[in-house]
Amino acid sequence: MNKLLIISKEKEKYLSLLEQADLPDLEICHDIRKAEILLADPPLVIDLLDQFKNLKWLQSTFAGVDSLIQPNLRTDYHLTNVRGIFGQPISEYVLGYSIQYFRHFKQYAEQQKKKQWQPHTYSSLVNKCMVILGTGSIGSELAATVKQLGFIVYGINRSGIPPKDSPFDCIFHISEIENAFQYADVIVSTLPKTELTMDLLNSQTLKKCNGALLFNVGRGEVLENYGLLNALESGSISHAFLDVFAHEPLSQECPYWNHPNITITPHIAALSFPEQVFEQFYDNYLRWRDGFSLINSIDFTKGY
Repeated sequence: MNKLLIISKEKEKYLSLLEQADLPDLEICHDIRKAEILLADPPLVIDLLDQFKNLKWLQSTFAGVDSLIQPNLRTDYHLTNVRGIFGQPISEYVLGYSIQYFRHFKQYAEQQKKKQWQPHTYSSLVNKCMVILGTGSIGSELAATVKQLGFIVYGINRSGIPPKDSPFDCIFHISEIENAFQYADVIVSTLPKTELTMDLLNSQTLKKCNGALLFNVGRGEVLENYGLLNALESGSISHAFLDVFAHEPLSQECPYWNHPNITITPHIAALSFPEQVFEQFYDNYLRWRDGFSLINSIDFTKGY
């Protein structure tokens, strides 16, 4: 029997789903030393990794696994994450705030409180350029979605090569980021945290923008704080919508809180629901049992 241990805030829900699924040759284990398979929230398992003497496979319940990819942490096991379920909610988040901004909906809400009747000229989304950093499942689904509303969509990745069945109008190599940014009306970072992406959005790269909206829905470490504040002050960035931060919860002392051109949300752009996570674990477990390659495997050397 394959021994599974669950470490998650949603443990009871996962146990219920496992009971309903009745997966073959799988036994729920409560002994860290004997567990071979781990279904876990990454932040809850970091300090326990070395205690798993028989760990062979860890299925993350999150998309982001950078907390498990640290120089001092073990890599002698298979690590898989959750993918393919975040593109839709990320698209809703980006489009919701973009439409609110370009159609002045927030301004009208303020005017209503003051009983002011004052129309404002707005600009359409048609032919606006969205530059998406990261052309994986999230970036590609976002690109396909916004193209339906008339956006021109450029993608940035580490190879400069379009993904299969690419929805992007153009792909830039990550070294060409400054060139891509000069065209951007909206910039969306879906990038993971890696050595290559740390502080990628900084004073040097952001100064090439021309009043773009900036969304960070990937990892907080990709955005350099002073670079953003400088870009907002100069007008290179008109407004920043930030859902992820290097340190969460965001410190009370952070200048972002009171900045008029920064919108903060508490890492809610795309939540992972247990039912969706379990569906991927279910498929992967059957692959594991039958000796096939796991889907959504993480390359420890690349960081994603």
